[in-house]
Amino acid sequence: MLVTMDPMGSGQPAPFFPAPRSVNTGEIDLAVYELGDGPPIILVHGFPELAYSWRHQLPALAAAGYRAIAPDMRGYGGSGKPKAVTDYAIQNLIADVEGLMEALSINKAVMIGHDWGAMLAWHMALLAPERLAGLVNLNIPHIPRPPIDPITYMRFKLGKDFYIVNFQKSDEADRRFAEDPRRFINVMMRRKQFSPEQSTSRKKKRRPLSLIEALDRDEPAGEPLLNDEELDVYANAFAAGGFTGPINWYRNWSRNWKSMKDVDQTVRVPTLFVGAANDIIISHQQIEAMKPFVPDLEIRMIENCGHWTQQEKPDELNRIILDWLARRYPL
Repeated sequence: MLVTMDPMGSGQPAPFFPAPRSVNTGEIDLAVYELGDGPPIILVHGFPELAYSWRHQLPALAAAGYRAIAPDMRGYGGSGKPKAVTDYAIQNLIADVEGLMEALSINKAVMIGHDWGAMLAWHMALLAPERLAGLVNLNIPHIPRPPIDPITYMRFKLGKDFYIVNFQKSDEADRRFAEDPRRFINVMMRRKQFSPEQSTSRKKKRRPLSLIEALDRDEPAGEPLLNDEELDVYANAFAAGGFTGPINWYRNWSRNWKSMKDVDQTVRVPTLFVGAANDIIISHQQIEAMKPFVPDLEIRMIENCGHWTQQEKPDELNRIILDWLARRYPL
């Protein structure tokens, strides 16, 4: 495995991360980071992340004999950033993945998604299952289309300050996050933001998550996840590209919901779901609820881990992924 040394001086090897190349998908250019040869694995990041979030997985997959491919998704990092909100609808995001596959002469691939990347992968399994050999989704389970507009429900149940609701018709988050991207990323990407000791009170009353409120705290919850060099990568990317493109993914939530009317919500692709026991976003009930809709499903939970699984517990996650790939998508 190719490695560099940990910039924090711990003496532990830090993962090698390749330089990007630009790949035209037919509509936009994506910055793509690739390691290895063999069966293709496409890794799709979430919010507010980059392909760099997969820095621990690319070398491990390549060393195991796979071709690991991680793009900065539409609106992020070195990739294209269309202006219109509608340019970030789920069909456009799926088209980016399919266009990337076409450009790289890939007919079928395993897709690994985290956060919004997982939601994209679930939708792709419903709308373009023929392109997927398998799914590995982290943290966000399959949530079948509800009978009412999810934004309407969130606004009623969680209030106007809930981050997804706040994103809809306001540019407050775009502006506030962009004022100090380094601080925002440091507030977001932390470990131990939730501990098992909080579980009883959390079940009784789950306080809606406000990212503006989190940003305004004197001291962020939890412990820093990123070292200075890693934080620089994210901060520099978002300082250059802003947050409007990434937030526009959320602004299509109602549009995506409407477009999925009458679409069978059964995922018929072999799937591994990896959850985190201390994720502050997803409940265990939501994980259990997806089981009837994903017939070929394996669930693994990582203890003492929060929402940023691939960065917080990379070695354990890599072992789980490689074990599943060896059984379901062998070389």
